[in-house]
Amino acid sequence: MHELVLRLDEALVEPVSEALVDELDALSVSVEDADAGTAAEQALFGEPGMPAPREGWQRSTLTALFETEAAASGAAAVLMAQDWAEGLVVVALRDVPDQDWVRLTQSQFTPVEITPSFWIVPSWHEAPPQAERVIRLDPGLAFGTGTHPTTRMCLRWLAGHADPASPWPRVLDYGCGSGILAIGAALHGARAIDAVDIDPAAVESTRANALANGVRLDAGLPDKAQGDYPLVLANILATPLKLLAPLLAGHVAPGGWLVLAGILERQADELKAAYAPWLALEVSDAEDGWILMTGSRRGHAAVA
Repeated sequence: MHELVLRLDEALVEPVSEALVDELDALSVSVEDADAGTAAEQALFGEPGMPAPREGWQRSTLTALFETEAAASGAAAVLMAQDWAEGLVVVALRDVPDQDWVRLTQSQFTPVEITPSFWIVPSWHEAPPQAERVIRLDPGLAFGTGTHPTTRMCLRWLAGHADPASPWPRVLDYGCGSGILAIGAALHGARAIDAVDIDPAAVESTRANALANGVRLDAGLPDKAQGDYPLVLANILATPLKLLAPLLAGHVAPGGWLVLAGILERQADELKAAYAPWLALEVSDAEDGWILMTGSRRGHAAVA
């Protein structure tokens, strides 16, 4: 394998990427901020399912992977000869050592502690001896492996609020991704669990992960969510959480809990305002700039 590393302006990111993949046989293309780690570094944030806010950074570094050195050098020559590629710079053309990519990938995913007795463990690892509850989960197409603070905070909340003497009779995991929160609820005694997502791949991932963990749940598209639930979980992002406020709050049973994640600390007031007509949200946990917000719908009738 060989890498071709290019430096280019934002306007060239899309045409160069397309040329590399569609015409020059690149196996993959990645783009990162050329000023990463400096005072000029820029943050680009986008919402899932929405177009990227920009194609790249003001100064981007593009890395393309090729099968052979000849293919990589040939691609560089073709690109540098284009009139429209003014400002494109070849930074490096280098060999990529052969590696056991499966083992390398697996090494990046180790057991994740939620509480001393509650862990997320990939299938290729042994569970820690102190683990009493274990979610077996491997990285896949759907979001949610337990490595992100938002997922860990939701699972910590579940572990801290589960009551073995009075388990949740119904739970809704809205935007289930890998199904990790629904599985976590099941392991803590929840009975009837609906896990829904707009992405069919996430629904299939949730079903497969539930089977692997020996738990029962119903996974499907959002129309599967019906009626009210004593516990509603949604780990998405702030913008869709605001848009979904009437729907999510409407699914919370009287006396039930709404648990929201995917929210940055600076977005707390926006979420409180969005949900104020139905319930009062409070910050219940925080980690690495992210927060968990929860609220109980007390004294109000739920909307089916």
